[in-house]
Amino acid sequence: MSNAASAPLLPGATIGVLGGGQLGRMMALAARRMGYRVVVLDPNARCPTAQVSDGVVVGALDDVEAAKRLAAQVDVVTLDTEHVPSPVLEAIERVVVVRPGASVLATIQDRLVQKQFLDRLGVPQAQWASVGNPSELAAALVKLGRPAIVKARRAGYDGKGQVRIDAGDGVAELAKLRGEPAVAEALVLFAREISVVLARGVAGEVRIYPIAENVHRRHVLHTTRAPAPMPEDARVRAEQLAVRIAEALGHVGMIAVEMFELPGGELLVNEIAPRTHNSGHYTYGACATSQFEQHVRAVCGLPLGDPRPLTGAVMVNLIGDLWTDGTPRWGEVLARADARLHLYGKDAPAPGRKMGHVLLLDDDTDRALANAEHLIAALAPQR
Repeated sequence: MSNAASAPLLPGATIGVLGGGQLGRMMALAARRMGYRVVVLDPNARCPTAQVSDGVVVGALDDVEAAKRLAAQVDVVTLDTEHVPSPVLEAIERVVVVRPGASVLATIQDRLVQKQFLDRLGVPQAQWASVGNPSELAAALVKLGRPAIVKARRAGYDGKGQVRIDAGDGVAELAKLRGEPAVAEALVLFAREISVVLARGVAGEVRIYPIAENVHRRHVLHTTRAPAPMPEDARVRAEQLAVRIAEALGHVGMIAVEMFELPGGELLVNEIAPRTHNSGHYTYGACATSQFEQHVRAVCGLPLGDPRPLTGAVMVNLIGDLWTDGTPRWGEVLARADARLHLYGKDAPAPGRKMGHVLLLDDDTDRALANAEHLIAALAPQR
């Protein structure tokens, strides 16, 4: 069915969600508060989204028949992960509105296609080369120099599916990607990482949230500060890049565009996530309309909400390593008037796994960052 503007879906309609992780969970909480029903497709009947939904279809995200069973129960389909194969979306687009559509995911899912898309747009990004075998990797390293980052073209996230090749490494490092087609990128010596989180509606209207400044640890997002302190001209350039990408994709819903800011102020686009995003979690408590309600509004064809910040904020992720000695001491969080605890209902903690986050509300974001580090230290297993 067409994803073009049509009559809005009002409360009482049913939203289907492909993927049952924490993004779907927080989206479902927003949707149900607004009066919508939610049905989720996920391999786990007790996934985080299913725990707060009206129904669940148990099945793999690449199972077309399971996706069709979901589509038959809902009025619109959206997703909490961009790793749903685009052919699955193509199959169900024939019977239900899907936002974002299959064409968006087909562009985003393959890093080679995504980079070619950005090049056609004239969007700045790190130097790159396609890599399919050791000889192509050797040629890419001559072009890009070392160190370089080699990333599998599909399915990588949080540092998975990528390997760094330093001066002393051989092309045999490609074996770590198990023969997957890849792209190589020149290593970027950036000053910091930022992300532009915005929503685009069915009629093309755009609402932009305060730009986020992100810090990663072991390839996993550690903290987000918003608004990111930056000059007005840099903010405008970052927003313009993100809007250009969303419009070129014809995207509907939330989208996050992650960027490197270089020491001289230049911006390079790093990744595109056509969904709600970890670096937008601060909006759930710090903005007039959270990214999750905004996504519901966009995919249902409603007017978009006000993204303005009500306060400064810092989000810090709670990673499974904090559970090494048992349940973390949540009293440390709940004793703070400025803290908001979000736990995702995942069945088992694991090292590197996102289990929840804490939002610290404070217009002094330097102070909030320091408090976030103190809080994580207090929650960490005692040695």
